[in-house]
Order: sequence, then C-alpha cells, then structure tokens
Amino acid sequence: MVLQVNQKFQHQFQVDDRVYNGFISVFGDKNALHTDEAFAREKGFPSKVMHGNILNGFLSFFIGELLPMEEVMILSQHINFKNPVFLNDILNFEAVVEEQSEAVQVNTFKFKFFNSENKTVAAGRIQIKELT
Repeated sequence: MVLQVNQKFQHQFQVDDRVYNGFISVFGDKNALHTDEAFAREKGFPSKVMHGNILNGFLSFFIGELLPMEEVMILSQHINFKNPVFLNDILNFEAVVEEQSEAVQVNTFKFKFFNSENKTVAAGRIQIKELT
C-alpha cells in the first residue's frame, strides 16, 4: 500500500468569494443563513455562515489531488460540524491514516478542519479504496 498508518497530511483552504459563489451557482442553496447578512446576525452569528458542504468539496480535493496516488475512490465519509465557517476564513486541514486493510486495499483517515483561532470547525472520518 502506498499509505502508512499514522501518515499525516496537511493543507490550507480558504472559503473565498469564488468558492462561496461557485457553491451557490452549482447547487442553488440560497438559504438565508448563508446569503442574508441581517438574518445571520438575527440568529446570533457575526455574518453569513458558509455552507457546511463546502468542506465536503475540500475533502474531495484532498482525496483526488493531495494523496500520493490517483487510483482511489471514496467509500464513505462522515463529518461533524462543530463551529461555523465564515466568508474568507482560512481553514487548516489535517488528515491522518488511522486504519488500513491490505486485504481489500482500504484506508481510513480521521480528519479535522480548524480555523485561524485554532477552533475545530469540523471533524470526521473518510474511507477510501485503492483501485490498483
């Protein structure tokens, strides 16, 4: 297997206008919490809350572009959202290979995203299969 247990990966993502507007353009989710500054403030947030599923897109980038192999597919992913993400937040991402099954070429990562205040905004697990 190309990966090793406890192998760590890190990357930085920014939820900028391109990501935010691209998500809305593709998926059409214009929920007021994500698009209406006044509504978000009424609900106790300092500004619009970004769509949590933007982080799923970053997970896809991690698997598809940052791993040292190309022939992989996602079998499952589970994400817990712990704190809101706001426009222009810079998110640090860490993933560690937690388990491997050589018999079926499956790797399980635990991951987390944390913001510039070092608060975890989301964490979870993702399982991939090597297709080689």
